[in-house]
Parts: sequence; structure tokens; C-alpha cells
Amino acid sequence: MTKNDETGRHDEWARLRFSIVGGLLAAPPKRGELKAELELLSNKHWTHPVTKLPQRFSFSTIERWYYLTKKSSDPILAMRRKVRSDAGKQASLKPGLCAKIAEQHREHRSWSYQLHVDNLEVVVEKESELGPMRSYSTVRRYMLANGLRRIKSRRRGGVPGVDAADLRREQYETRSYEAEFVHSLWHFDFHVGSRRVLTQDGSWKAAKLLGFIDDHSRLCCHLQWYLDEETETLVHGVSQALQKRGLPRSMMGDQGPAMKGKEFQQGLEDLSISWDPTRPYSPEQNAKKEVFWSTVEGRLMAMLEGVEELTLNLLNEATQAWVEQDYNRKKHSEIGMPPIERFLSAKNVGRDCPGSEELRQAFRMHATRKQRHSDGTVSLDGRRYEVPSRYRNLDQVCLRYARWNMSVVDLFDRRTGKILCSLLPLDKTKNAEGIRRRRDVAAASSGDPSAQSTRGSGIAPLLQKCMEEYSATGLPPAYLPKHDLEDEVSQ
Repeated sequence: MTKNDETGRHDEWARLRFSIVGGLLAAPPKRGELKAELELLSNKHWTHPVTKLPQRFSFSTIERWYYLTKKSSDPILAMRRKVRSDAGKQASLKPGLCAKIAEQHREHRSWSYQLHVDNLEVVVEKESELGPMRSYSTVRRYMLANGLRRIKSRRRGGVPGVDAADLRREQYETRSYEAEFVHSLWHFDFHVGSRRVLTQDGSWKAAKLLGFIDDHSRLCCHLQWYLDEETETLVHGVSQALQKRGLPRSMMGDQGPAMKGKEFQQGLEDLSISWDPTRPYSPEQNAKKEVFWSTVEGRLMAMLEGVEELTLNLLNEATQAWVEQDYNRKKHSEIGMPPIERFLSAKNVGRDCPGSEELRQAFRMHATRKQRHSDGTVSLDGRRYEVPSRYRNLDQVCLRYARWNMSVVDLFDRRTGKILCSLLPLDKTKNAEGIRRRRDVAAASSGDPSAQSTRGSGIAPLLQKCMEEYSATGLPPAYLPKHDLEDEVSQ
């Protein structure tokens, strides 16, 4: 019998007892007629709430029920079975044995209840002061009543991140949440599809689905299949999502390699979007995405079962149509309306999305390189780029680029964030022609960039001053001329 069944039977007994004596409360018998009414009720047959068989109750029993209901302000509650005074307590288990059960559970959370009982029997044999060993049902009942439940071990047990996540789940409750406004929070993640796609080279590859969902409205902002999970792919997908729906205030996703890419992180920073990564091995934080993946597999992929040669293009076309025409327009069971309706009607804290060129410039990483002044170049990922001569005075140059597009490298001012110019790769083949431009040298006094440097004439002012001061001392020069010595020797 489960706890719920037991509670239901108690309610049925209470209702039966009240139905027997309820008539006496509604129409109280006259003085001296109560005994006859009770005898009449005791001679009747009533349906047993459990066995459903005819049942009679004695005169004294019905009399006791009558006086209990008459004195109580809640007759139904008075007719319920009384709670035992020792309910929730297990006097048969001594404190020492209870402490041993709790200690054993802390050390071995994945053990079954039977395994705990078997090991406790060995411990009690060695330590008799713990008291007599009790039955399996008694120990299991105690463990369940005190929250000592079995926690299945993970396949990656022993990994610090997994252990820390498991410990947090035990110490803190897991609760559902929802952002208050549209565009307050977006969820995104990659999902490996259940179907492989046929590529142009004739091979079958696993398709990875990248999706973005608004937390408040559950609207799918963008959904697209790819063949990899690189940072370039993530930037490609998030740029489309932003252009479709606008800029959110924050985004949440796991800490995968693509999400840790410097281009993606820098892009969110430049667009003033907060990055809220989930804790390691805690997918429940991003549960809305996990539920959405189940919807994708259960509806979208199920409708593509008849397609044998599924290509990436066909899969993406079907996905876009399903998202916009079915998912976003269908009533959501949790919010009670279609996601697109809530997205348009609720308060929106988002911002307008910049153009494609601004997005391309935003999702690029920063790098600082030392300029080689001999030829005015910098080295970037094994390639050399020429720095314009007007910036030759900079020892350190700040660059912005994306690793998947090394043809566009910009020089920018770190203080203002303004792009100064674009750098071109060094063309060694063209330089081999021997054609050289005259290098512009800034004039020291006139400030004219076209002025040419000239060599000064005469002794420098500082040295001239030193010679004059030394001569004023009257001392002879502290050296012997070689030709004078040779002349003295020859004489």
C-alpha cells in the first residue's frame, strides 16, 4: 500500500463514519430518543470502504462517533483515524545505529538499500553497542524518512567537476525560473541530431543543430543545422538570430569550446550582451533547451522518417518551415499561448540589431603585437602584415581579426575602440621586384612629414661646453700624443 492509497482510505473511512451519524446532527433526536436512533443505525448494513462488502457497526461505536462529531467544529476531521503519538519515530533503531546508517550513506551514496543493510549487519556483529540489527524494511523506512536516498553514480564519477555538481544538487534545491521580460535572457546550445545527413562527397555525417530560445516567450529565435560545433559556426548562427529578433540583454549556454572562443566572447562584450554560462555538468540550468530538443526530435525529425537520402539543405529548409509555421505559432502548454503571441505582447527590453558589417566587426578577437620597425610589419598566426608608415612610431599595435577570415585584419585604437585602418598581408613576391618607395621621415622642428633628415655640422653643443670648461681649468690635456713621442725618441 502506498502512502497516497493509505491517505485516501482514511478519507473514505471518515466520510463513511460521518454519513452514518450525519443525519443525527442535521436532525437532532428529541430527549430520550437518541438510544433508539443509535440502535436503528447499528442494525443497518453499510458498504465497507475497502472490501466493498456489507458491514455493520456496534451501538457503542456509533455512539462514540456521534459524540465526537457533535463536539468537533470539523466533523470530517474528527472522524479520521488518529495519528499515532510515535508516528515518524523508530524507537527500535538506537541512536548509534542511526548515526552509522547516516555515515555509511555519506560514504556510499550509490549503494542500494539492500547493500546498506548487508554491510550494517557486519558492522553490528563487530560493534555490539550499536544495538540489535533490524530488518530491511525498518532500515529502508528510516533512510527514506531522513532523506538518505540512493543517488546513482555517474559514468564520470571521480571527476572534480562531476563531484562538485553532484554535491551542489544535494545541498541546494533545483527550482524552475522564468525571465520577467522578452529579451531578458536567451538560451542557446548545440544538439547532435538523431539522423545523419548525406554530404556532397557522398559520405554520411552527423548533423549538429544550433538553436536560440527566448526565456520569457519560449520563441525560437533561430534554428539551423551544421556539420561542426566551431566558434565560426556559433558566430554564423548567433548573427542570424540577432538580425531576426534583436539584441537580448543576456545569453546562457554551456562552456563548450565554441562558447569559449575569443571571437564570440568579444562580440558579446562589444554588443553589451551579458554572458551567463551554466555550471559544469549542470544541464538543468539550461532545461528549456533540453526540453526543446525533445520537441525537435519528437515532431520535426519524426516527420522526416520517410526521407532516406536526407541532405543538410533539405533538413535546414524543413527546419525553418517547422519553426516558423508550427512551433512558434502553436500554443505552448506552459505559457498557455503561442510563443510568437507572447513575444509580441509582453514587455520587451531588447535593442535594435546593428547591420551585418557591424556584426562582422564585433565578433572578432583582439590581439596585441610588437611591430618590427626594420620593415614595418607584424606577425599574426604565422603570417606577416604590413603596417602603414604613418603608424611606424608604435611599438605595440592592437589588432582585430577572426581566425577563419585572415584576409580582414584591422588596426584599432584600444582607448576609443575606433578602427584606424586595415592591414594587408606581406607580398614577398612583389617585394622581390626590388621596387622600393622612399620612407617618409618626420622633421624634428618643422613638423613637415616631407622634410628630409640631414647630418649636423660641427661639434655638438654639450661636447663644446665640456671642452670649454675643461680648458678653463688650466690643466693640460690628460693624454700623450703619439706623434710627439715618436719625434722625441728620434731626436
